[in-house]
Amino acid sequence: MSKIVDIVLEKKEYVYTKPFHIAHNISTSVVNIEVSVILDSGAKGFGEASPSFRVNGERYETLIHLKDFVKQSIIKKDVKRYRQIFEILDLLKAFPSMKAAIQFAVLDALSEEITIPVYQLLGGSKTEIETDKTVSIGTLEEMIKDSKEILNEGFKIIKVKVGENFKDDIEKIIAIAEATKGASYIIDANTGYTPKEALQFIDSVYKNGVDVALFEQPVAANDIEGLRLVRFYSHYPVAADESVHTKYDALRVIKEEAVDFINIKLMKTGVSDALAIVEMAKTANIGLMLGSMGESSIGINQSVHFATGVGGFTFFDLDSYLMIKEDKFRGKFKKVGPRMIVQ
Repeated sequence: MSKIVDIVLEKKEYVYTKPFHIAHNISTSVVNIEVSVILDSGAKGFGEASPSFRVNGERYETLIHLKDFVKQSIIKKDVKRYRQIFEILDLLKAFPSMKAAIQFAVLDALSEEITIPVYQLLGGSKTEIETDKTVSIGTLEEMIKDSKEILNEGFKIIKVKVGENFKDDIEKIIAIAEATKGASYIIDANTGYTPKEALQFIDSVYKNGVDVALFEQPVAANDIEGLRLVRFYSHYPVAADESVHTKYDALRVIKEEAVDFINIKLMKTGVSDALAIVEMAKTANIGLMLGSMGESSIGINQSVHFATGVGGFTFFDLDSYLMIKEDKFRGKFKKVGPRMIVQ
């Protein structure tokens, strides 16, 4: 019992409710790969890969052809010894979203077989988290309208995408803050600024009294020195997203004192590296955020169970499933406005 007998990969396409616009990139749909891990007991676990060419260099056309390799690697492996399976899947260095999907599907299959939810397998740190919701780049009027709607829906933290024109972005952030008083903001430049632009942006926003909880990935992913400069002169905490894909990336930004927070995304790290980064960050007193790519509810389920199981996170950006059209909600959690509850 508990041995893997089959693995199924299935392409799934989802359409955004409105175009999702971040710095220098606009998406109208997302193509994900749903993973099923089937055990000899009949138990079945699910995971989802949401590949991003911009972030990971992945495309679904490549991921779908990994099926034979994955089968050869982990068929007949015992999910009760999932760390051994994780070590095999760590070899998928070029395919982190697929690594994440299979690793979680393994945990989910074990969870179904022994009737213990995944978050409890991972430690059962808490039973509830609260996500932000994102405003993508648009006109000033569009972004104010979207921000007001998010606040009225009960979200306390509004994530605002910037990074294409820092002078326009300053105007937009100040106007959004004026229109949504009482909210807090995560500002995400998605690598769009130079260090000088980032500091000018921060200074202007700060002088206008905007409550920025976190300034995310202000500079290019490989500009760790620039990230460190912004962090040292910023009025707000600074987070790395695109700069951290692996536990080795996390170690580097910690050692170089480049960040206050690390945004872990399972689609960048897989479950195994995410576990390592959490402990590394806790040891170094670095804050943690848990983010998402373009996951549907079954993919966001992975992050919800990871976050509630492991604990240690301050911020959650797990709203991608709220921005796509999906026939059926499939997460093993309850959603109440921004709240995400496991049982």
